[in-house]
Amino acid sequence: MPVHGRGAQRASSHRSRPVQLAILAFAAAFAIGTMVVNPTPAAAAGMKVVVVVGPAESRTSNYITNAKRYAAQARSYGATVVEIYSPNATWAKVRAAASGANVLIYLGHGNGYPSPYGAFSVYTKDGMGLNSSAGHGNSNTKYFGEYYIRHYVHLAPNAVVILNRLCYASGDSEWGRPNPTMSVAKRRVDNYGAGFLRANAKAVFAIGIDSASYTLRSILSSTKTIGQIFKSDPARDLRYDFSFASVRTPGNRAWMDPYAPGRYYRSVVGQLGLTATTVRGG
Repeated sequence: MPVHGRGAQRASSHRSRPVQLAILAFAAAFAIGTMVVNPTPAAAAGMKVVVVVGPAESRTSNYITNAKRYAAQARSYGATVVEIYSPNATWAKVRAAASGANVLIYLGHGNGYPSPYGAFSVYTKDGMGLNSSAGHGNSNTKYFGEYYIRHYVHLAPNAVVILNRLCYASGDSEWGRPNPTMSVAKRRVDNYGAGFLRANAKAVFAIGIDSASYTLRSILSSTKTIGQIFKSDPARDLRYDFSFASVRTPGNRAWMDPYAPGRYYRSVVGQLGLTATTVRGG
């Protein structure tokens, strides 16, 4: 089952980014030196951000640590934040919390398609892996697929979804599995976005091995478009990037940025011309 795979839920140490790290270090030093942690603390006032961590066995605590950073970041911009973490991240809680969310962030196991696990199912594929019951550890995973997302999750108009550290969502494979072909990776991204785009989202970012902080900050405070946010992320590579029209959700477009052939860890699908200002306006 997908819960046993490591996929994109691995450390990013295999990928060297000395230039990006230097840029980030400089930015951090500048912020500390000038004592300006957040120049626009009320930029996201009135926004609702929901952060969810599903059960991910031994990695759950690491995911929660990162999720809490996203939550603190969102609050620093004035957003109202709801946090739901395994072992209490049940479907009932997530469904209720996601109602009216402007930004939904999910960290956990991914169960996408195409995959080695049989035929496509709208009930288990391309959604979230959550706790099958509350309070019973970080291994009791139940997948709530595209069907549940599109029929029962009601995000705010122009919402953005950020899928972080998932297998499949950005086109990647699980740890130990062969790298996907471009055709398979494209289908995975298109499929994973479909349910969320039908639940009012206008963009679905999938960030497999990097932090989602830049994306979140840009959504909460910049005037950039979705495409500009994707293109300007410090984690960008753009040597092998390509875009294509969505088949599953006509009228939308996907953009993928593998850092090497077969290495698909960054993608976005949706309305790439939508501005962050519009997202904040709901």
